Amino acid sequence: MEIAIQKSPGMGAVLNEGVTTFRVWAPNADKVFVTGTFNDWNDKSLEMQLEENGYWATTTDNANEGDEYKFIIHNGEQVLHRNDPYAFELTNSNGNSIIKTLDFDWEGDDFIIPSWNSLVIYELHVGTFNRKSPDAVGTFDDVIEKLEYIKGLGINCIELLPVAEFAGGISWGYNPAHPFAIEQDYGGPDGLARLVKAAHKLGIAIIMDVVYNHFGPSDVDLWQFDGWSENDKGGIYFYNDHRSSTPWGDTRPDYGRDEVRQYLRDNALMWIEKYHCDGLRLDATAYIRYEDGGLGDDAVIEEGNQMMREINQELKEKYPHILTIAEDLKGQEIVTNAIEDGGIGYGSQWDMNFVHPVREVLTSVSDDSRDLQAVADALACTYSGDVFRRIVYTESHDEVANGKARVPEEIQPGDAESQFAKKRALLGIVLTLTAPGIPMLFQGQEFIEDEYFQDTEGLDWDKQYRLKGISRLVGDIIKLRTGFYDGTDGLRGQHLTIVHLNVETKILAYIRGGENEQPVLVILNFSNADYGDYGIGIDEGTNWQLRINSVWKGYDNDFSDTDVENLRIEEAETDDRAWTGKLDIPGYAALIYSL
Repeated sequence: MEIAIQKSPGMGAVLNEGVTTFRVWAPNADKVFVTGTFNDWNDKSLEMQLEENGYWATTTDNANEGDEYKFIIHNGEQVLHRNDPYAFELTNSNGNSIIKTLDFDWEGDDFIIPSWNSLVIYELHVGTFNRKSPDAVGTFDDVIEKLEYIKGLGINCIELLPVAEFAGGISWGYNPAHPFAIEQDYGGPDGLARLVKAAHKLGIAIIMDVVYNHFGPSDVDLWQFDGWSENDKGGIYFYNDHRSSTPWGDTRPDYGRDEVRQYLRDNALMWIEKYHCDGLRLDATAYIRYEDGGLGDDAVIEEGNQMMREINQELKEKYPHILTIAEDLKGQEIVTNAIEDGGIGYGSQWDMNFVHPVREVLTSVSDDSRDLQAVADALACTYSGDVFRRIVYTESHDEVANGKARVPEEIQPGDAESQFAKKRALLGIVLTLTAPGIPMLFQGQEFIEDEYFQDTEGLDWDKQYRLKGISRLVGDIIKLRTGFYDGTDGLRGQHLTIVHLNVETKILAYIRGGENEQPVLVILNFSNADYGDYGIGIDEGTNWQLRINSVWKGYDNDFSDTDVENLRIEEAETDDRAWTGKLDIPGYAALIYSL
């Protein structure tokens, strides 16, 4: 499928050799002017000239970096003061645009994201991750302070919740008012560049969460931008019929307009080219693909599919190492299938077929109700013929809010640090970090952060100190997953073999690894019963050595004194194998072995 990509005609305020060119798309305007600090906010002194297809442009040598400005659009009797849709910086979400070149000193940054099969993603919200006080908003520099901690865990990729300028200073970020500008309360464009550069120096990639399924809905100067609209809808940037409706406002972009698709394409490229981001995660792509998010017999928005294909194709051609992720949550292979095969071309997608069944098993009150087959099916799910076409997780910003809480809080409300809650939450982390797929953790998950995610409360770093043994355990597993510790490359391969599934004992075992790979054996006990001399079928000649015991007392004083050792080998048939590995496994324990 061939997709034609147009070039942007240099939109916004472009400063070059002392001359600033302003260009804006306003096809229904009668006249357009630029006003700003450079001309004492004169409404008429700098008039723009009409170009083709509704674009207006003008140049001046009076406007410089840091000057504030706005467009004044005349449409009949309407006189509209609008911020630049392409502004890289604003004074605030309802303030003024600022001329910004994004000409950062990258100090020779040539970082390339690690191979997708060795990624471990850490989802992070800038405003709460390292908030210094209840009255403060976390910043990019606050995140930089914790990068050594993140690296120490073994994390090699951070996914930032959206940082495009939004209304106010406190938000999840999914209400973008100005898609090209960076939230000033977080530190603006310079702060983001500092974070990316610092992360890259430590070997940590940055994936940016972007919102193309809706804008705003507040502080959105794009709304009826040039004074035209139909049905009292949003005007040139939005659908002006029933397709405008989304759960977050009447602000779905009009993907049928070339100029709007170009706007979103230019935004996607900005994160990669101007800020050196290593990937994009597109929010709620089902609401780009379907009018009602694919909730039923829903109408397809083929223009939305076209827009996503255009972005994915251009990124793949120009930057083949870039990872694009869809938060689609429909479990459909079309999302990650290749464009030439009729797919949309994402590198990977968040997997509903992992998170939902696994969380249900972890949080079930009774051991008897834990469905091990559901866990096995969640482990085995794959898309587009590649296990790394999915992101696996048990916590994300959505899964720990909106009426749901952190996994340990769901397990034991009000007592997330109980022995049971910690052990079962860790079963979920072990599953995530050893399953086929790209694993993702949510901020604070590694130290049993409790309650639910909200943008008004920072992480409890006192808890991290108090439960630093849990963080150490999570870090040990991550380092097995990424290859920091050797002997475990099966975790980075395509293969999964379920070797033991006992619905009565609630013990599940699987091997990651295929031919010519170093295999890893994972054994999980989903019951609170301790088992001694328990048998797992093994192949002849395998000598499994214990690498991780998730309930070792060295990780937490609440954990087990049971002395777990390497598998004891007997020539006896178990699980249709001629040899048996005997072990002692405590309740709610996960054991990881390698050869």
